[in-house]
Order: sequence, then C-alpha cells, then structure tokens
Amino acid sequence: MRAAVLTRFGAPLTVREVPDPEAGGGELVVEVLAAAVAPYAGEVFGGARKYPLVPPVVPGIGGVGRVVHVGPDATRLRAGDLVWCDVTVRSRDDALTPDITLQGWSSRGEGGARLARHLHDGSFAGLMRVPTENGYPLPAAAGDDPARWAAALGVYTIPYGGLLAGELAAGETLLVSGATGNLGSSAVALALAMGAGRVVTPGRNRPVLDLLADRFGPRVRPVALTGDETADRTAMTAAADGPIDMVIDLLPPGAPSSATRAAAMTVREYGRVVLMGGVGMLGGDDLALPYPWIMRNSITVRGQWMYPRTANVGIIRLIASGALDLGPERVRTFGLDAVNEAVGYAAAHGGPFDRTVLTPQSG
Repeated sequence: MRAAVLTRFGAPLTVREVPDPEAGGGELVVEVLAAAVAPYAGEVFGGARKYPLVPPVVPGIGGVGRVVHVGPDATRLRAGDLVWCDVTVRSRDDALTPDITLQGWSSRGEGGARLARHLHDGSFAGLMRVPTENGYPLPAAAGDDPARWAAALGVYTIPYGGLLAGELAAGETLLVSGATGNLGSSAVALALAMGAGRVVTPGRNRPVLDLLADRFGPRVRPVALTGDETADRTAMTAAADGPIDMVIDLLPPGAPSSATRAAAMTVREYGRVVLMGGVGMLGGDDLALPYPWIMRNSITVRGQWMYPRTANVGIIRLIASGALDLGPERVRTFGLDAVNEAVGYAAAHGGPFDRTVLTPQSG
C-alpha cells in the first residue's frame, strides 16, 4: 500500500510503498477513506511540540474507512462496514487505569509507549490496523461524505469528552475558555447541540466572536478579552447574565495560565471546571487556583485527556440525528500525494469550522 511516512522530525512527509498491515487477534484492517489533518500537525512533524512519535512512522489521528478484515473476536462488524477508527487506544489489561496511546500521534508514559510500538502507524495510508473495539459503525449516510464525517469526528469528540466529564446538563450556562480556536469553537457548537442554555465565549479575535454570535444567535454571549485578569473576569461574569455552571478550558499551549484562571474563577458555587487545553506544555507559569476559593465554594476541578470510549457513540448519534449540524463546516480535501500541501493548508486554515482532510484513496 501507499502511505505518507514521517522519516524524521523536520523533514517533509514522504509518500512511498510500505507493507500492508496484517491484523492479529482482536484487530481490524480498514481501508482509509478520509483522515483529518490537525491545524498543528506541522508543529508535530517539525518537532516543535515534542510528541513521542518514533520515526519512521505513518502519522494520522483516526479516520473513516471500510472494514477489509475482521478478527475472530468480532461478533457484529463485517468486511465492507463503514466505520470510524478512533485514535485513542487503551490497554486491555487494566480496566481501572488503562495505558493510552493516540495511534500514529502521541502516547502517555511507558505503557502508552509500549502500545505505540505495537500499533505504530496511523491513518495517513491506504490501510490501517486498529483494535476491534476502536472501529465504530457509521450510518450509511456517512458514506456520501466521509471527509466531512472524518473531520467532524476528529475534532468534536475531544470537547465532547470534556463536556461529558463536566456533566453539562440541558439549560445550563457554559463558559468556553479558548472559544475562538479550532477546538473551542467546536465546543461552542457542541454545547448548544447538547442543550446548553447559554454559552459565554471569551476571546481576543473579534471577527470570530462575531461569527459565533451570528451563527448561533443570542444563546452565545461573546466577551472581548483585554488581558487584565480582574476586568476580564468581571466581563465574563456579566455576559452570562446569571450563574456560570461550568467552565471548559481548551486554550492552546502558548496561552498564559492567567487566562485559564480568569475564566475558571467565574464559575458559581458548586460549579465545575474541566481542563483540556495545553497551557503550560511549552513552559511558562503553572496554573494557580486559590485553595480557599476552591474549598469554600465547593468547586470541582477536573482534568480530562481525550474522552471515554462511549463518547464515540454519542457524537456519532448527535451528528446522525442532525442535532449537531455539519452543513456550515468548510472541508478541504487533499489526495495522499499532496499530504505536505495539506499540512501547510491546515496550519493556515485552523480557525473555527475550517477542516482539512486527507483522502488516501484519491492519490
């Protein structure tokens, strides 16, 4: 098969022939129809993000495809089924705290690294091998536009995991810290699809704040940030026009921890704060939240990396039902031979609802 290979950090991806993957017990082989290209993929391949990939490696963060081969443990999946291949792979020998690798992308700890050595390659290829439990059946309609589904599932499932972790309920007010970014804007759309009463959207990008307000109407409450922590907290609280039940932080690695703190401390007594962003990963001040404020207000602060397995089923249902409308998404596709062009395009078009997708079967 043909695949895009990262031969070393800092080098362009190389499209070349590699052996077809072979499934063992408990695994599938899937023909990849579409795979999302993250806006920060160039930073990963260039080495700036210092992800624990081990070249040579076929990268990729999941994809939509058709099952080619099923293992003996598959009782419902069949060859020819259309599936979403979830990038988040969990070890099977510890149900309480499984090791995790993001197949073809990243990993956590030595256990995750061991998983990554076994399931080394991702979705920028004609075929990929995935654990049986990572293939999620898709409705037939997804076959009409697999690129749009791959783009959506590669993005929305992440903030969905955070909203589930924070137990967002219909009618509640959510504040999305990092609302003008790729993941943050997706969290806004998703929260509204889940029935949020209001979504406060702080940010410095005025055109994007206006876009969110225009697209979603009065349930979205934009706030233009100034960088003054006290003033910004006051403005966010006022925009909610009532208590803020939950805050989800999706700020990128370059954002200051003060921005996360300003947003987090708007939450009401007994409120919830979910941390999913990259603040502090590139250095800078660590997040400092006042102990008395957390304790006396009974605040729940939770970190969430990626999402539980059930989130895949939930997000597929939200899209299939039309509750999460993918119509306004701008999706640009590239064939496999144009993979480096796709990486550059994704970096330049990483704003709200801009998606870049690789279609390996189109060359």
